[in-house]
Amino acid sequence: MPTPTGLPAMREATHDIGGGRKIFVAETGEGPPVLLLHGGGPGASGVSNYTRNIAALANEYRVIVPDLPGYGRSTKGIDGSDPFGDLAHGIRGLLDELGLTKAHLVGNSYGGACALRIALDTPDRVDHMVLLGPGGIGTTRTLPTQGLNNLLNYYTGEGPSRLKLEKFIRHYLVFNAADVPDSTIDERYRASIDPEVIASPPLQRPSGPNALRTVWKMDFTRDPRLSRLPVPTLVLWGAADKVNRPSGGSMLADRMPNCDLYLVANTGHWVQFERAELFNRLCADFLAGRR
Repeated sequence: MPTPTGLPAMREATHDIGGGRKIFVAETGEGPPVLLLHGGGPGASGVSNYTRNIAALANEYRVIVPDLPGYGRSTKGIDGSDPFGDLAHGIRGLLDELGLTKAHLVGNSYGGACALRIALDTPDRVDHMVLLGPGGIGTTRTLPTQGLNNLLNYYTGEGPSRLKLEKFIRHYLVFNAADVPDSTIDERYRASIDPEVIASPPLQRPSGPNALRTVWKMDFTRDPRLSRLPVPTLVLWGAADKVNRPSGGSMLADRMPNCDLYLVANTGHWVQFERAELFNRLCADFLAGRR
């Protein structure tokens, strides 16, 4: 039965993936497994990122929604020397704990970068992949967007505040600011000021003597494996995305041998939220091979 929020009842568990790290997971539905990997904005978490999608996808799939390492109820802290690799390692560990040799991956922004890194490192673990404005696409070829700078500056300067978070979400994350209820901003702000998160923000600018090496490692368009990646992939990108440039979609389509691209008009960085009905239909069909 759906809950008052519109979400179906979900099974919750925390899985030990080794190295003292744990990943929190909520799941529902039956069928082929699909992991929904959330974005990296302040206060993000799995279920909150996909509130408008879980019920629809659960009609056909076993929907598994983790809090990525560093976020929500999962262990805090990310390896800053290779953040995408660290996320990928954590989610592969989760697949092992769930007894899944292979699964569909859906990734929004930071979660898209995580999904793509898993596919590049271990393509045999990924069935189909859906990427929503993923991070790490052409990042060394131009200056960061205002939206990305706003995100990365959240924990710097005067520190986190509800006003800074509201500005990021309403001005940079979505096309229509009125589409985001105040309750969403309140919930994410409370999560963003968790003392453990403030002590170790999961998404930061690379720094230190190896910063340049880290930055280059985080640009997938410079990875030669991309042109050989066999995983069937659907890329959805908001045409008005102010965080990750929509031109990243054509970069992926040009390089990947099995990639479909859908550019979504009048939509920002949060396609699965802003255009939920369209996303739910395209995602369910693509994962089932109904292309």
